[in-house]
Amino acid sequence: MDVNQYLEIFLDETKEHLQNLNTRILELEQDAENMDTINEIFRAAHSLKGMAGTMGYKRMQNLTHDMENVFSEVRNGTIKVQPEMIDILFKCLDALEEYTDNIQNNADEGTNDNAPIIKQLNDIINSKNSGGAAPAAAPAEEKKEEKEEATSTSKWYDIALDNHQITVLEEAKKEGKKIYGINVLIQESCLLKAARAFLVFKAIEEKGEIIVSDPSAQDVEDEKFDRDFTLIVVSDANFDDIKKVISNVSEIEAVTGEDLVLEKTKNYQPGDAAPAVVAAQTSEKKAAAPAAKTEKKQAPGKPIVNRTVRVDIEKLDSLMNLVSELIIAKNSLVATSTQNESGNSSAFNEQVEYLETVTTNLHESVMKVRMVPIESVVNKFPRMIRDLAKNLDKKMELYMSGEETELDRTVVDEIGDPLMHLLRNAADHGLEASEVRVQRGKPEVGSIFLDAYQDGNNVVIEVRDDGNGIDVNAVRAKIIERNLVSEEQAQALSDKEVIDYLFHPGFSTAKKITDVSGRGVGLDVVRSKIESLSGEVEVKSKLGEGSTWTIRLPLTLAIIQSLMVIIGGEKYAISLGSIQTIEDIAPSEVKKVENKEVINLRGSVIPLIRLNEILDIESKNASDDNLIVVIVKKGDQMAGLVVDELIGQQEIVIKSLGKYIKQPKFISGATILGDGEIALILDANALM
Repeated sequence: MDVNQYLEIFLDETKEHLQNLNTRILELEQDAENMDTINEIFRAAHSLKGMAGTMGYKRMQNLTHDMENVFSEVRNGTIKVQPEMIDILFKCLDALEEYTDNIQNNADEGTNDNAPIIKQLNDIINSKNSGGAAPAAAPAEEKKEEKEEATSTSKWYDIALDNHQITVLEEAKKEGKKIYGINVLIQESCLLKAARAFLVFKAIEEKGEIIVSDPSAQDVEDEKFDRDFTLIVVSDANFDDIKKVISNVSEIEAVTGEDLVLEKTKNYQPGDAAPAVVAAQTSEKKAAAPAAKTEKKQAPGKPIVNRTVRVDIEKLDSLMNLVSELIIAKNSLVATSTQNESGNSSAFNEQVEYLETVTTNLHESVMKVRMVPIESVVNKFPRMIRDLAKNLDKKMELYMSGEETELDRTVVDEIGDPLMHLLRNAADHGLEASEVRVQRGKPEVGSIFLDAYQDGNNVVIEVRDDGNGIDVNAVRAKIIERNLVSEEQAQALSDKEVIDYLFHPGFSTAKKITDVSGRGVGLDVVRSKIESLSGEVEVKSKLGEGSTWTIRLPLTLAIIQSLMVIIGGEKYAISLGSIQTIEDIAPSEVKKVENKEVINLRGSVIPLIRLNEILDIESKNASDDNLIVVIVKKGDQMAGLVVDELIGQQEIVIKSLGKYIKQPKFISGATILGDGEIALILDANALM
């Protein structure tokens, strides 16, 4: 069966289950007795096991199978949830994520069997007799101890035989066959015990017949045994021959056995087995009852209908392109209407207005389809902060708000890494050690906040902490040490300018390099990634009180409102999102500071950027003409872009210039105008 056609669905659903498990295990750490959470974890592990088995990913299936076994015991009340168990479960999730990444990259789960984790899971199951507090001797181990204490001939007689089995053995004896008791011990490092046991059964059946297995053949198949199992075998062959074929199976540590004397098996009367069978059935019913009851309670909470539909993003991109073409058609009509003023322009204008309404609505509908909550990205951060708290030996708590805030899917896919860098930075550099916090009169547990909210056509994401804040003098000293500027220039820098150096490639103030941070990789990556998404990042900090990192992103990267301008006879677009005002400035108002042009606008000194010089185009305006200055803002900074003419506001479709054209950073793409002309889109952030 070709399962490749289901690979995308498998990956989507696996990621959902893994995120669900991450969230639920965090909840379990806070409330170990919550049966709803326990049932949810059991169901997710069970679903993952089934999916992995169907797709043929055996290693993933084995790991989830053992997770499911652990939670089966937790549901039945035979194991209590302990802190050590939570750590092991998180290791399982990391291993499953590694399998998922491998499958996504090359459709294969890899070769890591995760034997240590599987052993830890089995140790949890084996500890159930002691209430899960500490690993106790597993039933099979207890049995071995009993066997060692007993005489060599009596060690096979803890297996209960029923009347039918005794009859079969009696018949075999009459036919002159030999009866052997055989104990097989599998190596501790073996991962697929059931597979090894199956090969042992198969090898023995070539030499004789297995009459009894303890544990039962079904339990052995389901890996419900520790490392050894016992068989009673009828055969014509010598014991050494049988031992040899068993030993030929790999990962078998030891094979012991001896002839059995039938008379002694008659110590077991047919009635003797009955109480054990009844006891097993009774215990099974008791175990199953609480779980069934909880399941029933859960059912009403489930949604009646699945309200979400998975849509391939390529289909959405195709739809988006159609909308783009529609907007270009609308712009063509607008261009035609202005040129054709002599005709019946009122009817024509009505048609244009109608088309404008339709395209705007269609655009909004498509954008809503493309919009996804940032929840899918931020859900993994509580687990990350928990792990960081352990790694750094600090007490910290993450508080999140606005997870339902929606962003374009392409943006959401890209912001995970920048946010992760900022959170790791807050945990490592921002928050102080608990003892330092107590000395400063702060709560012992540090707080990190991740807040998201919509602000006009932008989404703002803030990462805050109540830690030490940024030591501006330490950063300034590092700037001087690395010869980025002279000592005199460094002292002249404002606090904000000093903090901006944190975004310099390879810049780090960490005293030591750790796994968390301090390698000088991070903030420069954060800034370049955010700016590649037409966003901006800024930081505000107060020493001793904490820092706030603010990321501002556009809602969408496909269609924007822009101001169309002319520079040297060519048309350009500037996003309205970054524009503050448009000013008419007399040449006499332009002053020079450090040989750079500035204007004093209502008390603020704003540097001028002459776009004709940046773009290497000759301006059409005379030197004594008033300047048209578009004031743009990036964070707290402002600048004035000098243009030749204004055309007006227009909704434009951003088209990529492709991989083959090397473009300067300040050009973010191009658009097709109504008359078919191409206009480049200027990125005000990059210009500044």
